[in-house]
Amino acid sequence: MTATRRGTAYGVAAYVIWGLFPLYWPLLEPASSLEIVANRIVWSLIVVLVILALTHDWAWLRPFARDRASQWRLAAAAVLITINWVVFIYGVNSGRVVETSLGYFINPLVTVLMGVFLLGERLSRAQWVAVALGAAAVLVLTVDYGRPPWIALGLAFSFGTYGLLKKQVGARVGAVASLSVETAMMCMPALAVLVALELHGSSHLGHEGVGHAALLASSGVVTAIPLLFFAAAASRVPLTVLGLMQYFAPVMQFLIGVLVYAEPMPPSRLAGFALVWVALVVLSVDGLRNRRTRRRAAAGAQAEALV
Repeated sequence: MTATRRGTAYGVAAYVIWGLFPLYWPLLEPASSLEIVANRIVWSLIVVLVILALTHDWAWLRPFARDRASQWRLAAAAVLITINWVVFIYGVNSGRVVETSLGYFINPLVTVLMGVFLLGERLSRAQWVAVALGAAAVLVLTVDYGRPPWIALGLAFSFGTYGLLKKQVGARVGAVASLSVETAMMCMPALAVLVALELHGSSHLGHEGVGHAALLASSGVVTAIPLLFFAAAASRVPLTVLGLMQYFAPVMQFLIGVLVYAEPMPPSRLAGFALVWVALVVLSVDGLRNRRTRRRAAAGAQAEALV
């Protein structure tokens, strides 16, 4: 198997696992979303530390200890991903799986807007069309739900900002190392939550049987494995391929919400999702065209340099 095929397999595996999350988190009930996330943070830290110990991947630690900017960015990223986890698990376990899928459908559009307002980037005409379609979709869905789709917007903006911070950190801290830093920074608050729940008599860890405790502990493995697959894919396949793969997860979540949990999908709601899907098609086609143009320009420049 070639490196590209292996990378594609890793990428598909990562996004399929993320897409199946709506089937996993309800298994952890009756634990609340906050308790599930607290367990997820603690067990994820344990898993990634074991992985780092087995791979002897500690070279990043010393330069990171001197990099204050990266420390602050990852601290903010840790808070944002924790918020994202809480909102997502709350959405899934409260019967709003379709709305959680919407959050990851509109996330690319939010990322584009952040590029404009935070990084001063200029949008092409196609990108503005995609953003306008996304805004129209949110308006349609607000009318349909009778409220703004807060869960979707919370997921999109928290994950979009998280991605921006991780991009600023760049390759200085790898995927597993980054997760270890983020979970380490949130570990004490997570442990405080678990202790408070235990003292209050509302903890479920160890009080719902061995199987339930094992499921809570498995949240660390479930968090780390797709991240490892994603990191392996990112180093082997083009970003355009990886970018298109990102839609696997929300498509699966949408289908699970409609087909498995039988969440309502009236025509007005479907119209809002259709607008989002059209916006993503416009955005993806524009991105592929721009990448092809840049590649041709680079090839032309290289050919001229050889003459």
